[in-house]
Parts: sequence; structure tokens; C-alpha cells
Amino acid sequence: MRALIVDDSKPVRSILAKMLVDLGYECEQAADGQEALLVLGRGRCPDLVTINLHMPVMDGFELLGRLRREPVWKGLPVVAMSSDRAPETIDRAIRAGAGVFVAKPFTTAAIAEALTAVGLRAVPRPGAASGGTGPLKILIVDDSATIRGVVSATLSADPELCVIATAADGVQGLARVNESPPDVVLLDVEMPVMDGLTMLRELRKTRPRLPVVMFSTLTERGAKVALDALVAGANDYVAKPKGATSDEVAARIREDVIPKLKQFRRSVATPGSAPASLVPRASPRPRTDPVAAVVVGVSTGGPVALAEFLPAFVKSAPVPVLIVQHMPAVFTAHLAEQLTKVCGLPVREAPAGHELRPGDVFLAPGGRHLKVARSGPKVITQLDDGPPENACRPAADVLFRSAAEAWGRQTLAVVLTGMGKDGLKGSEAIHAAGGTILAQDEVTSVVWGMPGHVARAGLAEAVLPLRQLGVEVGMRLRRRG
Repeated sequence: MRALIVDDSKPVRSILAKMLVDLGYECEQAADGQEALLVLGRGRCPDLVTINLHMPVMDGFELLGRLRREPVWKGLPVVAMSSDRAPETIDRAIRAGAGVFVAKPFTTAAIAEALTAVGLRAVPRPGAASGGTGPLKILIVDDSATIRGVVSATLSADPELCVIATAADGVQGLARVNESPPDVVLLDVEMPVMDGLTMLRELRKTRPRLPVVMFSTLTERGAKVALDALVAGANDYVAKPKGATSDEVAARIREDVIPKLKQFRRSVATPGSAPASLVPRASPRPRTDPVAAVVVGVSTGGPVALAEFLPAFVKSAPVPVLIVQHMPAVFTAHLAEQLTKVCGLPVREAPAGHELRPGDVFLAPGGRHLKVARSGPKVITQLDDGPPENACRPAADVLFRSAAEAWGRQTLAVVLTGMGKDGLKGSEAIHAAGGTILAQDEVTSVVWGMPGHVARAGLAEAVLPLRQLGVEVGMRLRRRG
């Protein structure tokens, strides 16, 4: 099956091409309608054309008209796309000959649904990340034969997972990836010959989207290298399991490691499910009072997401910024150091009993809940060792609920990429208090769990790509400053 992607945005073409390749299509690209006609004129007719409606040189409406007037292209299945969701725009596209309209930002599920709507099929290509149609293929790279053995045996006992290969170092790991591409790599940090960070950097040169979970010991050095790996493009990390017996180690693997791997099982097309482009949005409310604080919840993919999100607004933010990133204690201090470098101002682990001021950018310390409480005109930070929520400590729900009590409608919450539902209950509290919630979209999320739950609940006023979220926060702070 062949597809022609017509869009003036190169990043959009690249994202859509990756999705269509994973759905079984070979792709050609064109930057506008005129270039698309040249591509169509010199090659065999594709099975599908996706057309952005608003483009320079020749827009999508004119291209649709040209296609429908030519007998050879008249019956081509066409998916029209645009961030302009106005009913008159959609109606004009359908009348011009589009088979279906997909709103930007789109998801793989939305594209698969659109293919079905125009009479085509969506068949995941061999080697694409599993979409629930077979066991997830795992490669284990670790220099310890004992660890490889117990992890392999425990993972293989789960019917949703399949260990297709193991390797003792990064050199062997790269060879195994080329011999039999996995869906997920479980990669040790410290190894002889080639360590995990070096293997990751080599892997990203040829396979930038292959999910990689770092397998780290919770030591100072292990945490620092694992965090460097996350910033370099690893998708997540998991602590190496400890236990007095093999049964205890296996139990830790089932509890901690397996969920980390399964989060990368992406749904390709769930019958009857609504595309992310159609999730409900919270109705914007009239805003006259200023934003008092920005609170952020994030998990899987967080270090990279925060490094892109925060610099867009924190230097000029007239309010404190508080962040919950799911990490143990050893990691968050290193993450604060990394973020300080990219933000150009101090990012610190939150201390207890601190009076919050503009310019404060605080991370919840790993392993402790971060809350805020009002004390007269002041708002003070609090740390506690209460029970985990959503299996997390720190938990975004804890911070968000306390923010709703302290700042009410002046709270601006942002939910970024991450596994699970943490942030959903807290977002409900902020919404009930009249505050504002923004969420990251599915396309740019490593895992659309946390933001997806908030978006589907209709709590988010906007669901945006990561690169736009920081800009949006900055605009809202200026408008309500």
C-alpha cells in the first residue's frame, strides 16, 4: 500500500509518515498541491492521499478540485487534514471530494480510523511497536548472566511479553537489534565493552523511536548515568530489583519492570474509540484574575519534556512553578541540576516550610509528597511521607489538590507525558475550584496516560503538542499578569 502525504509542514509530514509506515504504508511526500501533482504525474497512482487544507502555492481545496476533475485520480481515497476545525471548513473539504476529515493534532488511532472510513485497511508493519495484537518483543541487555536469566524467565511467563534475545553488553545489544528488531529494549546502565549510555546514543542514530527503558541501580552514579540517558533519549528507567531470594526478585520484576515495558504497547486502532482529536475540551471561562502559580505533573518521558517545556516561560514567569516528576530520591537532585542548565535559572528540590515567591522553580523531592498550604497572605511548601497515591510518591494529585485549596481559580495546571492516572483527581479539584488545566497531546507524549485521562475527562481547556505548551503557559501568564 502506498500513500502520498501533502503538507507544507515538514515536522507534520514526518510524524504522519511514521504513523502510516507503522500502519503498513510506503510514503511519498509533497510540500504543497503543485508539488503533489508533479509527484502524481511521474509515478504510479497511490492508494491514499492525505492533504493539508491550508498551504501556500496551491492549497488543499484547489488540489482536491484538480484530483476530482482528472479521471485517473477521481477515485483516489483522500483524507483532508487541518487544525482549522470550523464546520464550514470541514463541510467545504467534504464537498470538494475528501472522504473524511481529521483534525490536527492527530493520533495513530485517528489516522487508522480515517483509513477505515475511506475503505482502506490499517495493518501494522512487522517490527512496528505492538498494538495489542501479539506479545511485546523484548531485548534484555545486561552484563550480569544472573540478572538476564531471572528477568528473562519472569518476563517470558507473562503472555503479553516475549523475550526475543539477550545481550551481555552494548556491542552485542546493537547486533541483536539489527538481527531481530524488538519492540522495547531493557538496557543496563553500567556494562563493560560498551555501556548503556553509549549504546543508546548509537541506537538513536538509526532507530530514534525504538522504546528504551534503562535498567539502573539506585546508587548515586547509577542515577546520574540513567538520568543522562533519559536526557539523551531513553524513554523511561526502572530500578534493578532487589530481594533475598529469586522469588522476591521475580515479584519485584512483575511489580516494577513489567508495567514499565507494557506502557509502550500503543493501540493502533480500537474499534469504536474516539480519536484524540475529538476528546472533549473544558469550556474556557472568563479570566480576569492573575495566575498565582503553575503546577505540573509528569512521569514517563518527563526529563526530556521538562527540558523543552520549562525554558519557554520560566525566566519571565511572575509566579512560582512547582513540578511533580515521578522519580526516587536519588534521581530528582540530578534532574534539578540538568534543568537548571537548560532553564538558565535555579531549579531546586523543594524545601519544607518555604514561602513561595515569583521565580521559584521547585521539583518535588523523590520519594516525598509536595504540598502547599496558605498561611495568611503567604503560601508555604510542605513535604510529607504519606502513603503513595496512584502507586506514586510524590504524586501529582497531592500537589494539585493542595494547589486548588491554596490558589483556587488562580491555579494553572499542566499535565505532561506519563503512565497511569496520576493528576486526574487533582485536576478535577482544580477544575472544581475554577482553575485552568492544560494537557500534552498524544502525538508528542511518550505515553499518553496521565494527559490522556485528563483530556478524555473534559478537564483540559487545551490539548497541545509539547512545543506549544510552554509558549501557551507564557501567553496565559502575560495575559493574566
